[in-house]
Amino acid sequence: MDGTAGDTIEALTFEEALGRLEAIVKKLEAGEASLEDSIGLYEEGTRLKRQCETKLAQAQARIEKIQVGADGQPSGVAPFDAV
Repeated sequence: MDGTAGDTIEALTFEEALGRLEAIVKKLEAGEASLEDSIGLYEEGTRLKRQCETKLAQAQARIEKIQVGADGQPSGVAPFDAV
């Protein structure tokens, strides 16, 4: 595979990548592809999954939680801590 497909996937938004991934899953589950095509779709799906995970991690890094002071008023922000 050349770098073009990977470059194209990296340009997708989260929603576009997820939509394409869902379409691939449906096609694979329906058995609509030959073995060779299924392998290609699986590989593309793996790249799309990675893209979705990257976009989610980037979004999570941007989320901040509001700190509340003793008076109950917002007093600043801190990084979001996913638990």
